[in-house]
Amino acid sequence: MCGIFGYINYLVEKDRKYILDTLLNGLSRLEYRGYDSAGLAIDGDQKNEVYAVKEVGKVAALRKLVEEQNFDLSKVFECHAGIAHTRWATHGPPSRINCHPHRSDPNWEFAVVHNGIITNYKEIKTLLESKGFKFETETDTEAIAKLAKYFYDRRKSDMTFPDLAKAVIKELQGAFGLLLKSVHFPDEIIAARKGSPLVIGVRTEKKMKADFVDVEYTDETTALPAEEATQNVALKKANTLLAPPDKSLLHRSQSRAFLSDDGLPIPTEFFLSSDPSSIVEHTKKVLYLEDDDIAHIHDGSLNIHRLKRDDKSKDVRNIETLEIELQEIMKGKFDHFMQKEIFEQPESVVNAMRGRLDAANKTVTLGGLRQFISTIRRCRRLIFIACGTSYHSCMAVRGIFEELTEIPISVELASDFLDRKAPVFRDDTCVFVSQSGETADSLQALRYCLERGALTVGIVNVVGSSISLMTHCGVHINAGPEIGVASTKAYTSQFVCMVMFALSLSEDRASKQKRREEIMEGLTKISDQFREVLKLDQPIKKLCERFKNQKSLLLLGRGAQHATALEGALKIKEISYLHCEAVMSGELKHGVLALVDENLPIVMILTRDAIFDKSLNAYQQVIARSGRPIIICHKDDPEFPADKTDKIEVPANVDCLQGLINVIPLQLMAYWMAVGEGLNVDMPRNLAKSVTVE
Repeated sequence: MCGIFGYINYLVEKDRKYILDTLLNGLSRLEYRGYDSAGLAIDGDQKNEVYAVKEVGKVAALRKLVEEQNFDLSKVFECHAGIAHTRWATHGPPSRINCHPHRSDPNWEFAVVHNGIITNYKEIKTLLESKGFKFETETDTEAIAKLAKYFYDRRKSDMTFPDLAKAVIKELQGAFGLLLKSVHFPDEIIAARKGSPLVIGVRTEKKMKADFVDVEYTDETTALPAEEATQNVALKKANTLLAPPDKSLLHRSQSRAFLSDDGLPIPTEFFLSSDPSSIVEHTKKVLYLEDDDIAHIHDGSLNIHRLKRDDKSKDVRNIETLEIELQEIMKGKFDHFMQKEIFEQPESVVNAMRGRLDAANKTVTLGGLRQFISTIRRCRRLIFIACGTSYHSCMAVRGIFEELTEIPISVELASDFLDRKAPVFRDDTCVFVSQSGETADSLQALRYCLERGALTVGIVNVVGSSISLMTHCGVHINAGPEIGVASTKAYTSQFVCMVMFALSLSEDRASKQKRREEIMEGLTKISDQFREVLKLDQPIKKLCERFKNQKSLLLLGRGAQHATALEGALKIKEISYLHCEAVMSGELKHGVLALVDENLPIVMILTRDAIFDKSLNAYQQVIARSGRPIIICHKDDPEFPADKTDKIEVPANVDCLQGLINVIPLQLMAYWMAVGEGLNVDMPRNLAKSVTVE
């Protein structure tokens, strides 16, 4: 939810048109995250002047409004700092006034863009209003900008931008990723992260001297006058609001990475974003901020500060090379990102297995788990914690984990897990599954489990995400960037990675060896079988025509296929807005059967497995009530003659992997149903790709 983009050039001449285009194009790359308004702030023509443009609706509407401004687009800046944002409304409805960037005062002394939620903004607002500040929006973010001005006005003579940022951030509670810009510190940007992702791209004309940036720590000391400390009741611990500048700190990062041979700064451009996919067109050199990092970009250098040292934080942040290519985030020949990602699944599952599954030698190697695998085998239980699609992938593999490991398995929705304050013990292993690695509920649950001493495992798609950094160990699913809000290839890649996790845990069990080899052999067939199922694209499109103008749809599955039905129903609800319910076939006669008649559209998953006969009972019950279900079944299954049944025939695989194949027709059905209704497939209403707030 929400998107941040910033651009800073130092000793690189760029005109205002280039700067605006860079910011707007960066926002366009972030549109998939879900938003309802957008805005940006750039330097004006005069010193200490800021131009801000904000608009409700899509980035295209903001671009149009920018074009209508009387800006001098030819004005050239040797140094400049601009910030931009796409907002998903939490505090206050979508409106120009509530849109980011937010300002400290009418003169825009401080401007901020922010992802996340500040939970104590009301207390901050109450204090600042008592000091004469006037608030103009309904947002929590405005409090950040005004708090910055409040602190600056009290120590403007000797305050540096990092000092100010530390003072502000000490007082913020909740989750945030933010960029702060000020007329008092021209051409400088503060970027801070706590629970919301931020990545910094670097482009230099000369080769950098180092591929890392040092972290600088601050000694927390008191700084406010005693009389002001006694006044500041609303903000607790007010005597630590302003740390004095530490003159002894050397800017080691500048001397190592961003200086030329003659000791002078090199011309540099910085690109800041909440997602690396918006940076890759400019540079592949990126640095991921960690929680509690405060980055200061100034004079062509990047310094990273932290308020205090802790055991988990490293003393450097590596400058890494992005592996994604620009074409990976472009639609290419496809009409929508979701369609592209459905058709990428034959490759994405191979990428998930590459270098890990050695079917010839019957081995699975998950490097991120190697040090912890023996500890996990000895755990009391495995708790899978996730939300939405990731939760369904956990449900899909629960059976194979129980079978291969014989460890008690629990699958939890992160929000419910937290609401119940479920017991967690030191000898539990908690597995957190998330495409983005930034899901707010899952992150809260992760912190809860870490506090209780459990071993934590992350299964994520985004390198450098919060879950990947906070867990003890984990697996990257390597699905590649997923832009469509409705997750498709991440689901199948999560499924494959968790099956490999189960295979790794059971490699010491001789009694399971034959079963393990059978599953490994099945995994080698998945990619080709995906291609076979994708050939059904046009027949499924035609089949979906019967769902036009329908009000409801029923999906039935049993055993492992219940998870497939849940995932299919979620996809249909997400993008076609058709009410769709997934029901376990065994529960059909316990109430749901009352819904069945000749008019209710029903899809039944009836591929053969150990409980096929039980699933067939549900089919007979539906037929007996004049239902005419669409069947997902194996090729040439004699149980379902073509002249009597509408069916989607899929290839057969090992029972525990069949759900991978069965879900693709449901993804295609959801896609074509949405297209048939003329809906925005990639950005369904009210939804966001990364759910970074509770």
